[in-house]
Amino acid sequence: MLMPFRTRKAREHAPPPSVGGDRRVYAIGDVHGRDDLLAQLLDRIALDEAGRHPLPRLLILLGDLVDRGPQSRQVVERAMGLARSGDEVRFLKGNHEEMFVAAARGRAQAARLFRRHGGVETLASYGLGPEDSARMSDEAMARWMLAHVPRDHVDFLDDFPDMLPLGDYLFVHAGVRPRVALHAQIPADLRWIRGDFLNHGGRLDKMIVHGHNISADVDVRPNRIGIDTGAFRSGRLTAIGLEGDRRWFLQTGD
Repeated sequence: MLMPFRTRKAREHAPPPSVGGDRRVYAIGDVHGRDDLLAQLLDRIALDEAGRHPLPRLLILLGDLVDRGPQSRQVVERAMGLARSGDEVRFLKGNHEEMFVAAARGRAQAARLFRRHGGVETLASYGLGPEDSARMSDEAMARWMLAHVPRDHVDFLDDFPDMLPLGDYLFVHAGVRPRVALHAQIPADLRWIRGDFLNHGGRLDKMIVHGHNISADVDVRPNRIGIDTGAFRSGRLTAIGLEGDRRWFLQTGD
């Protein structure tokens, strides 16, 4: 009887998770084709950082840069610019990058899924009007993407890794499979998982920072922090700031 009590007390008094003290981290949730909001949030991050003591900065985007919003191409181009800027920036692969890449490589079955999950808006940003998309078969849409979506955009998104561990934190798009070691996680879960992860109240190997599941505001739980605030429809794009064991949040307005 004493062991569970001691274990519970140990958990209650465990130190807060730390990202490490050698850098400041900002992680941004699902952008979904809202380049206007991404530009605003990057400005807010710059202002926030200017008010703090100097530290190397790491910027992380948690995936789902594309689909649903009207400016997916612009978001990809901005992300590519960030990658070339010389700043330390990491991008993680979301389920919408997975669908986009597969369809843009000419797979009709992937184009069918892509179409149903906001792909029509993405293709409009690449020059294919919604009326033309509606008339196209899945095969024709995949051929159009193969011919018209720049290959460097496709390769850029396809190169994103699925997770990034930093100190006591793990950054990932959707979440992790509970009771499965981090090294044994599979891409399908890291990009798509919902219920089994969101409903898990027990301990995980690290504090998970994720997007993918929309909430009205930041969703902070003992084992995870969700920062997908539905930017494409709410106008609220969210970032978490981390330094040592401290954390704070930045958002665009409604």
